[in-house]
Amino acid sequence: MFTLLRKEIESFLSSLIAYIVIVVFLLVMSFFLWMLNVDIFLGWNDIISNNKANLDGLFMVAPYVFMFLIPAITMKMFAEETRSGTFEILLTKPLSDSQIVLAKFFAGVLLVVFSLIPTLIYYYSVYQLGEIPGNIDSGAMWTSYLGLLLVGACFVSIGIFASSLTSSQILSFIFAALISVFVYIGFSVLWKLRMFTDVALFMHGLGIEAHYESIRRGVVDLRDIVYFLSLITFFLMLTRFSLSSRKW
Repeated sequence: MFTLLRKEIESFLSSLIAYIVIVVFLLVMSFFLWMLNVDIFLGWNDIISNNKANLDGLFMVAPYVFMFLIPAITMKMFAEETRSGTFEILLTKPLSDSQIVLAKFFAGVLLVVFSLIPTLIYYYSVYQLGEIPGNIDSGAMWTSYLGLLLVGACFVSIGIFASSLTSSQILSFIFAALISVFVYIGFSVLWKLRMFTDVALFMHGLGIEAHYESIRRGVVDLRDIVYFLSLITFFLMLTRFSLSSRKW
């Protein structure tokens, strides 16, 4: 499995798409964090306009950017191998379906980590920008990073599943983006509808957004961690089932 994991990481780092995704993510985050005043729409300003040293803008916008950038990373994981015929070669290796899925999943998560590491520059910047340097809630900041990493891992698992369904990278991207959008904010929209009044709280808890916002408040609740791990496991199991069905 580790050989395949290393191969996947090397494949990412040798392709232009990985660097494009990371650069686009950092540019978008910089724009929202330092330049764009969107108080009218989202209830917050950029750091300069708001005159507050925090990374609220980063943690609010990043999941929405991940919804589309992560599918761009995962869209070829199985789709390209299926199209080129190398997937059949992969099946001949002494690896179980679970090991193949996990190798690709962890490779995707590592790329998410690579994209988040440069944002620590923002953390250092706001740490120094306060009237009293270091006068920020570091605990909430780090739990927000944890939450963002878990959100990214969920989107990776969704993207891998979508890629296992088709040989088309474009369709894989579309499927992954649509599922990611729905799982992140879809339940938050549905629970506000009158027809779901009786199960509103339950519906709200099914979405990623509710659990991510809970972690962003600075308290790591075991229920939120269990939710994220369960969602990741669910889509990885669906991926494994999708791969197994090809052998029937």
